[in-house]
This record gives sequence, C-alpha cells and structure tokens, in this order.
Amino acid sequence: MKKLTSILFVFIFLISCAPVPQSYEPIIDMRGTSIDWAQYAQDLHECQEYAARICPTDQAVGEALAGAAFGAALGAILGSGTGNVGEWAGIGAGSGGLSGAAHGAGSAIEEQKRIIRNCMRGRGYKVLE
Repeated sequence: MKKLTSILFVFIFLISCAPVPQSYEPIIDMRGTSIDWAQYAQDLHECQEYAARICPTDQAVGEALAGAAFGAALGAILGSGTGNVGEWAGIGAGSGGLSGAAHGAGSAIEEQKRIIRNCMRGRGYKVLE
C-alpha cells in the first residue's frame, strides 16, 4: 500500500499545470497563405496561456481520490471472501488511485489541446487536427 501511495504522489508531482500547453503546437495548414510569423508566435503563446488555466494536477487529484475510494470498496468486497479485507482494500485503493490519477491528467491534457486548437481557429488559422 505504501509503495502505491508513494507512486501516486510522485505521479501527481511530476505533472504540473503549464508544461503541456506551453509545448503543444497544433498542426496548421500553411499552404496558400502568407503567415506573419511574429503574429503567429504571439497568437500561439496567448492560446497556450488560456489552456494553462486547466490544471492536470487538479483533475488528477480529484480522479485519484474517486478511484481510490472505488478501488478500496471493490477490494474490500473481494477481500471479504478471503478474510483479508484490509489488505485487499489497500491494494484496491492504491490501484484505483493510480488509475484515476492517470485518467484525470490525461483528460485535462486533452482539454488543454482542444482549447489551443479552438483558440487558433478563432484567430483565423486553418487547424488540421
């Protein structure tokens, strides 16, 4: 249980609110248009700033807690037949927490990318993805 909890905290620590939108650049159709590269860079930066308002860590923590609760309950039910309710509940909580954290962070990162794509479309760029 302690190992799984430690892994969960390390995972949550490693993801942060800004890196994904700061490094993500949507695929833009540049053909047939003249691009002002300084304006493009400014537009992309501003769109990335909007996306940074979505924090993967917040969603990872929320879904980790929900996953841990569900995993603990399921583990306790499965463990009741073996007489090791606490051990099974701990294993369920740890694995449910890790799964929830990964899902929450992944969902937030996809939301950040969607915000950047929509923002760039709104500024007149032809976003291909």
